[in-house]
Amino acid sequence: MTYSKTQDALDRLTPEQFRVTQQNGTERPYTNEFDEHFEPGIYVDVVSGEPLFGSSAKYNSGCGWPAFTKPIVPAHVIEKRDLTHGMIRVEVRSAHGDSHLGHVFPDGPRDQGGLRYCINSASLRFIPKDRMEAEGYGAYLDQAE
Repeated sequence: MTYSKTQDALDRLTPEQFRVTQQNGTERPYTNEFDEHFEPGIYVDVVSGEPLFGSSAKYNSGCGWPAFTKPIVPAHVIEKRDLTHGMIRVEVRSAHGDSHLGHVFPDGPRDQGGLRYCINSASLRFIPKDRMEAEGYGAYLDQAE
């Protein structure tokens, strides 16, 4: 499967998805679609469709956004230094879609690597486990608990 940012994909985004993914926005905490969502499946970039995070790595961090311990394919998540808002953080972006996803912090579960990928729901599309094969993501079934 090929993943890329296309004008057609950008045209399908809601205003909030566009603001978050293309303008480096952040959703309000505790009000987004996937914060308390724990159905088996995977989360892909809403722009490019590249697989990003599996439900097997999702946990309730209490931060108000979806939190994951690791990406499905590390090469699909690019880390960049972020000095905005008077803080030093590590931004995460999708490799093929160049979508702003959120940030990664070193305060995740120690027994799972110690990272917390704090991700905006607006940057994600969820694919339920029972739809993964049909949508071309069967290779990642082991990431959906």
